[in-house]
Amino acid sequence: MHYHRRPRWALKENLVTSEDVFLSRRAVLAGMGVSAGLLASGQSARAAMTPEDAFSPTPALNPAFADGGRAVTEEAITSQYNNFYEFGSSKRIAREAQKLTTDDWVIEVDGMVSTPFSIGIEDLIKRVNIEERIVRHRCVEAWSMVVPWIGFPMAELVALANPTTDAKYIRFETFMDTDISREQRASWYPWPYVEGFTMAEATNELAFMVVGAYGKVLHRQFGAPLRVHMPWKYGFKSIKSIVKVSFTDQQPLGFWEELQAKEYGFWANVNPEVAHPRWSQATEQPLAGGERIPTLPFNGYAAEVAHLYDGMDAQFGDRLYR
Repeated sequence: MHYHRRPRWALKENLVTSEDVFLSRRAVLAGMGVSAGLLASGQSARAAMTPEDAFSPTPALNPAFADGGRAVTEEAITSQYNNFYEFGSSKRIAREAQKLTTDDWVIEVDGMVSTPFSIGIEDLIKRVNIEERIVRHRCVEAWSMVVPWIGFPMAELVALANPTTDAKYIRFETFMDTDISREQRASWYPWPYVEGFTMAEATNELAFMVVGAYGKVLHRQFGAPLRVHMPWKYGFKSIKSIVKVSFTDQQPLGFWEELQAKEYGFWANVNPEVAHPRWSQATEQPLAGGERIPTLPFNGYAAEVAHLYDGMDAQFGDRLYR
């Protein structure tokens, strides 16, 4: 596997926990038989990852990315505060999400591709370039965090799929299993969870497929074993536990867009000047605590992605940001 030079968005090293502290902390936790996610959480060991779940091979610990000077949000916080509606509508679904079984996970790739295929998650990881990125996450609910994700550029998934020139969108679909996901038994939700992006968005350098975090294989509550992270978009676009990737010439209808298109649209770009119909997006509350902070256009990544939407305001208006 190969590791890439840091792009423009790499943070200063003094904003990240040093490698010796990080590794020694991990070693102590391993010796105790618990993960960092247990600290100060009150959760049982059954709801946490084990030492054997360390990501292997482990990407080198990288400096944090330039996101305005915010430090990484502690794993003890992020691993216990999650949106994953398949396992419940509250944020405290970490224990329930442990019902998800990721053994022998297979992703189906179909649609407008040269040859449809299926690939196991382990084989997929072997065929891409794994790296760590420490980037922002901004929820449409107006809270935010900074997470050290491990994964690979979405563009590599696109290249692996080899879509035809007619493909204009990439569509992702989450697992469907009512035996382990009690919320998927609810008929008022449009299961399974679906999200999509344009090909230009999917091949942008920031679009990321996530397989790990905090030096470990991805927690189940984070969307194991494969999820999306689009740091310039609101978090509901970051679909979890992906089982199907399709290439199409039709704009995908996302889960939340299907539920309430006036509040959750296809584009969902972060814009502090465009309010959600029920609350302001001008500021955000970091999960780590402290005062609310101003939200930045495109969540601080305008230099990388704003050009994708040049001239589209006249056509889509506020919908670009919902």
